[in-house]
Amino acid sequence: MKQLMTALALTLSLAFAHAADKPASAPSAKQAAQQEKMTACNKSAGDKKGDDRQAYMKDCLSAHPSAAASAPMTQQEKMTACNKSAGDKKGDDRQAYMKTCLSKKS
Repeated sequence: MKQLMTALALTLSLAFAHAADKPASAPSAKQAAQQEKMTACNKSAGDKKGDDRQAYMKDCLSAHPSAAASAPMTQQEKMTACNKSAGDKKGDDRQAYMKTCLSKKS
């Protein structure tokens, strides 16, 4: 019985050590986009509570967000979104892209 418990403890410790050695995987692009959407909806929900907040969040996160469309992006949110969408653009191309992106109404 003592040998069985020792073997079990050794096996579990090796399993945990192996799991700890694995690097944490980065979220996929789809997961990152959903997380950004969740953050934006949560921020725009403001002080809503209970059923009102739940309905707002459901609408905001749905494929057809009517409530999210009514809340304009802040300048910082717009800058972050434009910066991500600029990708690998460099120099004048990036500057022109950012100017166009930031000047769009949204």
